[in-house]
Amino acid sequence: MSPLSNAYLTAQQLDQMEPFYPLHVRICDGCFLVQLEQYERPETIFGNYAYFSSYSESWLNHARQYAERMIDEFALDSNSLVVEIASNDGYLLQFFQARGIRVLGVEPASNVAVAAERKGIPTLVQFFGSATARELAEAGKQADLLIGNNVLAHVPDLNDFIAGLKLLLKPHGAITVEFPHLMRLIEGNQFDTIYHEHFSYFSLCTAERIFRAHLFTVFDVEELTTHGGSLRLRIRHAEDDQIPVAARVAELKSREIAAGMQDLSRFSLFAEKVQETKRGLLEFLIRVKRQGKSVAGYGAPAKANTLLNFCGIGTDFIDYTVDISPHKQNRFLPGTHIPVFSPERIRETRPDYVLILPWNLRDEVVSQMAHIREWGGRFVIPIPRAEVLI
Repeated sequence: MSPLSNAYLTAQQLDQMEPFYPLHVRICDGCFLVQLEQYERPETIFGNYAYFSSYSESWLNHARQYAERMIDEFALDSNSLVVEIASNDGYLLQFFQARGIRVLGVEPASNVAVAAERKGIPTLVQFFGSATARELAEAGKQADLLIGNNVLAHVPDLNDFIAGLKLLLKPHGAITVEFPHLMRLIEGNQFDTIYHEHFSYFSLCTAERIFRAHLFTVFDVEELTTHGGSLRLRIRHAEDDQIPVAARVAELKSREIAAGMQDLSRFSLFAEKVQETKRGLLEFLIRVKRQGKSVAGYGAPAKANTLLNFCGIGTDFIDYTVDISPHKQNRFLPGTHIPVFSPERIRETRPDYVLILPWNLRDEVVSQMAHIREWGGRFVIPIPRAEVLI
């Protein structure tokens, strides 16, 4: 049972009833789409959103490099239109706009869209689907490049969403989508990536099948290091055969099949690995707390709330956590009620261990917080297993 992962609490909410929902992953034995049951409407989850992309320097660098590559690869210029679905605070579109390229963001969270508008990024505050796409297309706003980075998992109605992409893409335009790679999630025991805000998890085989049903062709795929291992798909209209399909599409599909991504027994083994990670992390925390050591967290990402609630870790083990985002500071993590402070708190209290909750950003965090070694503090990574960094 788990709360909504981005439902951070104020002090006044701590004594109120908090909704928990079954975090039960299911898999289709026909298409192997991995899914969560939808318990809350997207409007409830994303209406007032706590995640702002611009607070991670490594994520901004990822966005900058992506923009530069796409501009060169697709010869984008001032006559082009780049549309991003789930554009957040304009973290990505700002790099296209800086090169004189027209941009449009579509973002359902009004509070996050305000931050994008302050950067000068035109943003439509709306959930994306076929109806929104039709309105934009009829207004002459079809995209040369249509971006859906880390949004596909958040979509409860995949068919309507992809039908919208079909309507919004110009005849010779391209789509790129990024999402955490299911194969890497399984191999890396990244179970904390599973939370109620995500409705689906994808392999290349399954994603290609979904896009093919809507007359799209996946013409290339890249394997990325972001989020513990992601895929970036390049997609075109099936009828636009000017761009050939790269050999690495078939190559990765073959590797996925060999890794058991089309075999239900492969997924059943994952559950025991998750339980063992829980046992190992709890054993570590029990041991150091019995030694009188103090433990603080770094970060308040959504994934941390899956990890902490599943493991039953509250303030009995972790005194507090910190986050660079002011939108999370002075609030409490859902379920566990661990308080969130600004990063300066760590220097003030000098904990013996700092548990890096956004473990996918470990290098960035270790660099930012290197000063904990002044008092002998040590970093701990929870995934794929509890590990104290040397």
